[in-house]
Amino acid sequence: MKIALDVHTHTLASGHAFSTLQEMAQAAADKGLELLGITEHTPGIPGTCDLIYFRNLHVVPRRMYGIELLLGAEINILDTEGRLDLDETHLKKLDLRIAGIHSLCYRPGTPEENTEGMLRAIANPYIHIISHPGDGTARLLFEPIVLAAKEHHTLLEINNSSLKPCRHKEDARPNNLEILRLCKRYEVPVILGSDAHISFDIANYEYVSELIRETDFPEALILNDDVTRFKQYLGI
Repeated sequence: MKIALDVHTHTLASGHAFSTLQEMAQAAADKGLELLGITEHTPGIPGTCDLIYFRNLHVVPRRMYGIELLLGAEINILDTEGRLDLDETHLKKLDLRIAGIHSLCYRPGTPEENTEGMLRAIANPYIHIISHPGDGTARLLFEPIVLAAKEHHTLLEINNSSLKPCRHKEDARPNNLEILRLCKRYEVPVILGSDAHISFDIANYEYVSELIRETDFPEALILNDDVTRFKQYLGI
């Protein structure tokens, strides 16, 4: 499968990543990508950038080393109400908006309550992608999440980083397999995400690829191969 884009990556600005924005862009160009998304963590994650970072994204060129950049954020879903830790003023300044659950700043509930919070994030008109829904941080019911993603044209991410042996939660592999099988059944597109925190990891889908093969997931439902198709699906 051709890989034209990777839209979930982090730079030094996120506080626990190790490459600069220019190093990430150069690495993406060297790997033959056409589009790179850089999505820094929002304030719920310790050590990340201040809100002024997102207000100043306009100074960064959106083409660099021959590739296109989408600059945005990985926004925290805070609770079972689906509240986010970035307000509308800042959301409007972003090219790309990913929302996800992180244990450092999430107040969990029952699986039904957690699912309801994620459904509200999926339905939020600002949100393009849900990051690592299958990583096991919160217990979720995946069928309603997949159906809501289809209804709202919000992409569910199959996240490579959360499947690495050093980070692997017990539920991550079966959860992602379930998401892929449901997306296949209901013909719901997905996005593969490297979640790269260093330039060498950009477009690394090593562990995700195993799950794609195991589920015989259709390439036509993976939106990493065509920038135009990706943008059209999300209305970017």
